[in-house]
Amino acid sequence: MDFDKFEDKLQLVRRSIKEALDGSPERLYDASLHLTSAGGKRIRPLLCLLSCEAVGGSIDDALKTAVAIELIHTFTLIHDDIMDKDELRRNVPSVHVVYGEPTAILAGDLLFSKAFEISRKETIKILAKAAAEICEGQEMDMSFEEAGDVTEKEYLEMIRKKTAVLLQAATESGAILGGGSDQSDHSSQVKKLSDYGLNIGMAFQIHDDVLDLLADEKKLGKPVGSDIVEGKRSLVVINALENLVGAEKEKVQRILCKEDNSPEEIALVVRLFEESGAITYCRDKAEHFINLAKSALDDLEESEAKNDLMDIAEYIIDRKE
Repeated sequence: MDFDKFEDKLQLVRRSIKEALDGSPERLYDASLHLTSAGGKRIRPLLCLLSCEAVGGSIDDALKTAVAIELIHTFTLIHDDIMDKDELRRNVPSVHVVYGEPTAILAGDLLFSKAFEISRKETIKILAKAAAEICEGQEMDMSFEEAGDVTEKEYLEMIRKKTAVLLQAATESGAILGGGSDQSDHSSQVKKLSDYGLNIGMAFQIHDDVLDLLADEKKLGKPVGSDIVEGKRSLVVINALENLVGAEKEKVQRILCKEDNSPEEIALVVRLFEESGAITYCRDKAEHFINLAKSALDDLEESEAKNDLMDIAEYIIDRKE
Protein backbone atom coordinates (compact mmCIF):
# COMPACT_ATOMS: atom_id res chain seq x y z
CA MET A 1 0.00 0.00 0.00
CA ASP A 2 1.28 3.47 -0.88
CA PHE A 3 1.18 5.61 2.24
CA ASP A 4 2.39 8.65 0.29
CA LYS A 5 -1.26 9.59 -0.31
CA PHE A 6 -1.56 10.24 3.42
CA GLU A 7 1.52 12.45 3.60
CA ASP A 8 -0.43 15.65 4.36
CA LYS A 9 -2.18 13.99 7.31
CA LEU A 10 0.99 12.34 8.57
CA GLN A 11 2.91 15.60 8.30
CA LEU A 12 0.33 17.18 10.61
CA VAL A 13 0.76 14.30 13.04
CA ARG A 14 4.57 14.56 13.00
CA ARG A 15 4.47 18.31 13.54
CA SER A 16 2.00 17.97 16.39
CA ILE A 17 4.13 15.29 18.06
CA LYS A 18 7.15 17.60 18.01
CA GLU A 19 5.07 20.45 19.44
CA ALA A 20 3.79 18.23 22.23
CA LEU A 21 7.30 17.02 23.07
CA ASP A 22 9.10 20.36 23.11
CA GLY A 23 10.46 20.83 26.62
CA SER A 24 13.29 20.32 29.05
CA PRO A 25 15.36 18.61 30.35
CA GLU A 26 16.51 18.24 26.74
CA ARG A 27 17.82 14.68 27.24
CA LEU A 28 14.45 13.45 28.47
CA TYR A 29 12.54 15.00 25.58
CA ASP A 30 15.12 13.75 23.09
CA ALA A 31 14.58 10.23 24.47
CA SER A 32 10.82 10.58 24.12
CA LEU A 33 11.24 11.60 20.47
CA HIS A 34 13.79 8.89 19.65
CA LEU A 35 11.36 6.30 18.24
CA THR A 36 8.98 8.77 16.61
CA SER A 37 11.95 10.22 14.72
CA ALA A 38 12.93 6.73 13.53
CA GLY A 39 9.89 6.37 11.30
CA GLY A 40 6.94 4.01 11.54
CA LYS A 41 3.73 4.06 9.54
CA ARG A 42 1.72 5.81 12.29
CA ILE A 43 -1.28 3.65 11.48
CA ARG A 44 -3.06 4.41 14.74
CA PRO A 45 -3.29 8.20 14.37
CA LEU A 46 -4.08 7.74 10.68
CA LEU A 47 -6.96 5.42 11.57
CA CYS A 48 -8.28 8.02 13.99
CA LEU A 49 -8.22 10.76 11.35
CA LEU A 50 -9.75 8.57 8.64
CA SER A 51 -12.52 7.37 10.96
CA CYS A 52 -13.34 10.98 11.73
CA GLU A 53 -13.57 11.77 8.01
CA ALA A 54 -15.57 8.61 7.30
CA VAL A 55 -18.47 9.95 9.38
CA GLY A 56 -18.27 13.45 7.89
CA GLY A 57 -15.87 15.13 10.31
CA SER A 58 -12.75 17.19 9.74
CA ILE A 59 -9.27 15.96 10.65
CA ASP A 60 -8.86 19.08 12.80
CA ASP A 61 -11.55 17.63 15.07
CA ALA A 62 -9.48 14.52 15.77
CA LEU A 63 -5.83 15.60 15.38
CA LYS A 64 -4.97 16.05 19.05
CA THR A 65 -6.49 12.73 20.04
CA ALA A 66 -4.80 11.04 17.08
CA VAL A 67 -1.45 12.33 18.33
CA ALA A 68 -2.30 11.26 21.89
CA ILE A 69 -2.90 7.71 20.64
CA GLU A 70 0.50 7.67 18.93
CA LEU A 71 2.16 8.87 22.13
CA ILE A 72 0.52 6.05 24.09
CA HIS A 73 1.64 3.55 21.46
CA THR A 74 5.23 4.81 21.61
CA PHE A 75 5.16 4.67 25.41
CA THR A 76 4.24 0.98 25.20
CA LEU A 77 7.08 0.29 22.73
CA ILE A 78 9.69 1.88 24.98
CA HIS A 79 8.57 -0.07 28.03
CA ASP A 80 8.12 -3.31 26.05
CA ASP A 81 11.69 -3.09 24.79
CA ILE A 82 12.95 -2.67 28.33
CA MET A 83 10.93 -5.63 29.61
CA ASP A 84 11.84 -7.84 26.65
CA LYS A 85 15.47 -6.63 26.58
CA ASP A 86 15.11 -5.89 22.85
CA GLU A 87 17.96 -3.73 21.62
CA LEU A 88 16.58 -2.81 18.18
CA ARG A 89 13.37 -1.09 17.14
CA ARG A 90 12.61 0.39 13.71
CA ASN A 91 16.18 -0.38 12.68
CA VAL A 92 17.63 1.90 15.35
CA PRO A 93 18.87 1.10 18.86
CA SER A 94 16.04 0.99 21.39
CA VAL A 95 15.55 4.00 23.68
CA HIS A 96 17.01 2.23 26.73
CA VAL A 97 20.11 1.28 24.75
CA VAL A 98 20.79 4.90 23.77
CA TYR A 99 19.67 6.73 26.91
CA GLY A 100 19.80 4.08 29.63
CA GLU A 101 16.91 2.36 31.37
CA PRO A 102 16.07 5.09 33.93
CA THR A 103 15.70 7.81 31.28
CA ALA A 104 13.86 5.42 28.95
CA ILE A 105 11.33 4.66 31.69
CA LEU A 106 10.85 8.36 32.31
CA ALA A 107 10.50 9.00 28.56
CA GLY A 108 7.72 6.42 28.41
CA ASP A 109 6.03 7.98 31.42
CA LEU A 110 6.32 11.41 29.83
CA LEU A 111 4.68 10.21 26.61
CA PHE A 112 1.86 8.63 28.60
CA SER A 113 1.26 11.83 30.57
CA LYS A 114 1.43 14.11 27.54
CA ALA A 115 -1.16 11.94 25.77
CA PHE A 116 -3.78 12.81 28.35
CA GLU A 117 -2.70 16.43 28.47
CA ILE A 118 -3.45 16.93 24.77
CA SER A 119 -6.35 14.53 24.16
CA ARG A 120 -9.82 15.88 23.58
CA LYS A 121 -12.00 15.54 26.68
CA GLU A 122 -14.59 13.46 24.77
CA THR A 123 -12.06 10.66 24.34
CA ILE A 124 -10.04 10.69 27.58
CA LYS A 125 -12.03 7.82 29.15
CA ILE A 126 -11.65 5.73 26.00
CA LEU A 127 -7.88 6.22 26.01
CA ALA A 128 -7.60 5.59 29.75
CA LYS A 129 -9.53 2.34 29.47
CA ALA A 130 -7.39 1.22 26.54
CA ALA A 131 -4.18 2.09 28.39
CA ALA A 132 -5.27 0.06 31.42
CA GLU A 133 -6.12 -2.93 29.25
CA ILE A 134 -2.76 -2.69 27.47
CA CYS A 135 -1.07 -3.10 30.85
CA GLU A 136 -3.29 -6.10 31.62
CA GLY A 137 -2.48 -7.62 28.24
CA GLN A 138 1.25 -7.13 28.71
CA GLU A 139 1.12 -8.87 32.10
CA MET A 140 -0.84 -11.74 30.54
CA ASP A 141 1.75 -12.02 27.76
CA MET A 142 4.62 -12.21 30.25
CA SER A 143 2.80 -14.73 32.45
CA PHE A 144 2.21 -16.98 29.44
CA GLU A 145 5.97 -17.46 29.09
CA GLU A 146 5.94 -19.36 32.40
CA ALA A 147 2.49 -20.93 32.06
CA GLY A 148 3.32 -23.82 29.76
CA ASP A 149 -0.15 -24.61 28.42
CA VAL A 150 -1.95 -21.59 26.98
CA THR A 151 -5.21 -21.93 25.08
CA GLU A 152 -6.13 -20.11 21.89
CA LYS A 153 -8.97 -18.41 23.78
CA GLU A 154 -6.54 -17.07 26.38
CA TYR A 155 -4.16 -15.89 23.67
CA LEU A 156 -6.92 -14.04 21.79
CA GLU A 157 -8.00 -12.27 24.96
CA MET A 158 -4.39 -11.29 25.63
CA ILE A 159 -3.85 -9.75 22.18
CA ARG A 160 -7.24 -8.03 22.36
CA LYS A 161 -5.95 -6.18 25.39
CA LYS A 162 -2.30 -5.80 24.48
CA THR A 163 -2.73 -4.70 20.86
CA ALA A 164 -6.27 -4.47 19.53
CA VAL A 165 -7.80 -2.10 22.10
CA LEU A 166 -5.56 0.80 21.05
CA LEU A 167 -6.52 0.47 17.40
CA GLN A 168 -10.13 0.20 18.54
CA ALA A 169 -9.67 3.36 20.62
CA ALA A 170 -8.28 5.12 17.56
CA THR A 171 -11.21 4.35 15.28
CA GLU A 172 -13.86 4.76 17.97
CA SER A 173 -12.42 8.12 19.06
CA GLY A 174 -12.22 9.33 15.47
CA ALA A 175 -15.85 8.43 14.87
CA ILE A 176 -16.99 10.21 18.04
CA LEU A 177 -14.99 13.34 17.28
CA GLY A 178 -16.29 13.35 13.71
CA GLY A 179 -19.87 13.42 14.95
CA GLY A 180 -20.74 9.80 14.22
CA SER A 181 -24.18 8.52 15.17
CA ASP A 182 -24.95 7.65 18.80
CA GLN A 183 -22.38 5.25 20.19
CA SER A 184 -24.98 3.56 22.40
CA ASP A 185 -26.66 2.14 19.30
CA HIS A 186 -25.12 -1.18 18.20
CA SER A 187 -25.81 -0.31 14.58
CA SER A 188 -24.30 3.16 14.94
CA GLN A 189 -21.35 4.52 12.99
CA VAL A 190 -19.28 4.70 16.16
CA LYS A 191 -19.96 1.05 17.01
CA LYS A 192 -19.18 -0.05 13.45
CA LEU A 193 -15.87 1.80 13.38
CA SER A 194 -15.05 0.53 16.86
CA ASP A 195 -15.61 -3.04 15.64
CA TYR A 196 -13.46 -2.33 12.59
CA GLY A 197 -10.58 -1.14 14.75
CA LEU A 198 -10.83 -4.06 17.14
CA ASN A 199 -10.76 -6.65 14.37
CA ILE A 200 -7.86 -5.15 12.44
CA GLY A 201 -6.04 -5.00 15.76
CA MET A 202 -6.54 -8.72 16.28
CA ALA A 203 -5.31 -9.43 12.76
CA PHE A 204 -2.39 -7.05 13.22
CA GLN A 205 -0.98 -8.94 16.20
CA ILE A 206 -1.48 -12.40 14.71
CA HIS A 207 0.28 -11.26 11.54
CA ASP A 208 3.04 -9.74 13.69
CA ASP A 209 3.58 -13.15 15.29
CA VAL A 210 4.11 -14.65 11.84
CA LEU A 211 6.40 -11.79 10.78
CA ASP A 212 8.55 -12.40 13.85
CA LEU A 213 9.37 -15.80 12.37
CA LEU A 214 9.55 -15.17 8.64
CA ALA A 215 10.29 -11.50 7.94
CA ASP A 216 13.54 -9.97 6.77
CA GLU A 217 15.22 -8.51 9.86
CA LYS A 218 16.06 -5.20 8.14
CA LYS A 219 12.45 -4.73 7.06
CA LEU A 220 11.05 -5.86 10.41
CA GLY A 221 13.28 -3.45 12.30
CA LYS A 222 14.02 -5.86 15.17
CA PRO A 223 15.62 -9.31 15.52
CA VAL A 224 13.69 -12.07 13.73
CA GLY A 225 12.79 -14.97 16.01
CA SER A 226 12.83 -12.86 19.17
CA ASP A 227 9.51 -14.42 20.26
CA ILE A 228 11.17 -17.85 20.22
CA VAL A 229 14.14 -16.58 22.22
CA GLU A 230 11.77 -15.05 24.78
CA GLY A 231 9.58 -18.17 24.92
CA LYS A 232 6.43 -16.26 24.02
CA ARG A 233 3.23 -18.25 23.60
CA SER A 234 2.00 -16.80 20.32
CA LEU A 235 -0.84 -18.35 18.34
CA VAL A 236 1.76 -19.97 16.10
CA VAL A 237 3.28 -21.70 19.13
CA ILE A 238 -0.08 -22.71 20.57
CA ASN A 239 -1.31 -24.23 17.33
CA ALA A 240 2.01 -25.93 16.57
CA LEU A 241 2.13 -27.58 19.99
CA GLU A 242 -1.41 -28.86 19.42
CA ASN A 243 -0.36 -30.45 16.12
CA LEU A 244 3.17 -31.68 16.82
CA VAL A 245 3.79 -34.99 18.60
CA GLY A 246 6.67 -36.99 19.99
CA ALA A 247 10.25 -35.85 19.53
CA GLU A 248 9.37 -32.85 17.38
CA LYS A 249 7.04 -31.44 20.03
CA GLU A 250 9.66 -32.06 22.71
CA LYS A 251 12.29 -30.19 20.66
CA VAL A 252 10.04 -27.15 20.33
CA GLN A 253 9.16 -27.16 24.03
CA ARG A 254 12.81 -27.48 25.04
CA ILE A 255 13.94 -24.61 22.82
CA LEU A 256 11.11 -22.36 23.96
CA CYS A 257 12.12 -22.92 27.58
CA LYS A 258 15.82 -22.44 26.88
CA GLU A 259 17.74 -19.16 27.02
CA ASP A 260 20.25 -18.03 24.42
CA ASN A 261 18.93 -20.07 21.52
CA SER A 262 21.27 -20.41 18.56
CA PRO A 263 20.27 -19.34 15.03
CA GLU A 264 20.15 -23.04 14.13
CA GLU A 265 17.69 -23.77 16.93
CA ILE A 266 15.49 -20.87 15.90
CA ALA A 267 15.55 -22.06 12.27
CA LEU A 268 14.59 -25.57 13.41
CA VAL A 269 11.59 -24.30 15.35
CA VAL A 270 10.44 -22.17 12.42
CA ARG A 271 10.66 -25.16 10.11
CA LEU A 272 8.62 -27.31 12.50
CA PHE A 273 6.04 -24.54 12.80
CA GLU A 274 5.69 -24.46 9.01
CA GLU A 275 5.47 -28.24 8.72
CA SER A 276 2.84 -28.43 11.47
CA GLY A 277 0.52 -26.09 9.54
CA ALA A 278 0.57 -23.53 12.36
CA ILE A 279 1.76 -20.64 10.19
CA THR A 280 -0.95 -21.29 7.59
CA TYR A 281 -3.51 -21.52 10.39
CA CYS A 282 -2.45 -18.13 11.75
CA ARG A 283 -2.56 -16.49 8.34
CA ASP A 284 -6.09 -17.80 7.87
CA LYS A 285 -7.07 -16.54 11.33
CA ALA A 286 -5.71 -13.08 10.59
CA GLU A 287 -7.66 -13.00 7.33
CA HIS A 288 -10.81 -13.99 9.23
CA PHE A 289 -10.48 -10.93 11.46
CA ILE A 290 -9.78 -8.69 8.46
CA ASN A 291 -13.00 -9.92 6.82
CA LEU A 292 -14.90 -9.05 10.00
CA ALA A 293 -13.31 -5.60 9.98
CA LYS A 294 -14.26 -4.89 6.38
CA SER A 295 -17.81 -6.11 6.87
CA ALA A 296 -18.18 -3.65 9.77
CA LEU A 297 -17.78 -0.82 7.26
CA ASP A 298 -20.52 -2.06 4.90
CA ASP A 299 -23.19 0.34 6.15
CA LEU A 300 -21.03 3.46 6.08
CA GLU A 301 -21.69 5.89 3.27
CA GLU A 302 -19.25 5.62 0.40
CA SER A 303 -16.34 8.02 0.73
CA GLU A 304 -12.62 8.23 0.07
CA ALA A 305 -11.99 7.77 3.79
CA LYS A 306 -14.03 4.55 3.84
CA ASN A 307 -12.08 3.22 0.85
CA ASP A 308 -8.83 4.10 2.61
CA LEU A 309 -9.92 2.18 5.70
CA MET A 310 -10.71 -0.83 3.53
CA ASP A 311 -7.26 -0.60 1.93
CA ILE A 312 -5.56 -0.37 5.31
CA ALA A 313 -7.36 -3.52 6.41
CA GLU A 314 -5.81 -5.36 3.47
CA TYR A 315 -2.42 -3.83 4.18
CA ILE A 316 -2.49 -5.17 7.75
CA ILE A 317 -2.09 -8.76 6.54
CA ASP A 318 -0.02 -8.01 3.44
CA ARG A 319 2.75 -6.02 5.15
CA LYS A 320 6.30 -7.30 5.40
CA GLU A 321 7.30 -5.17 8.39
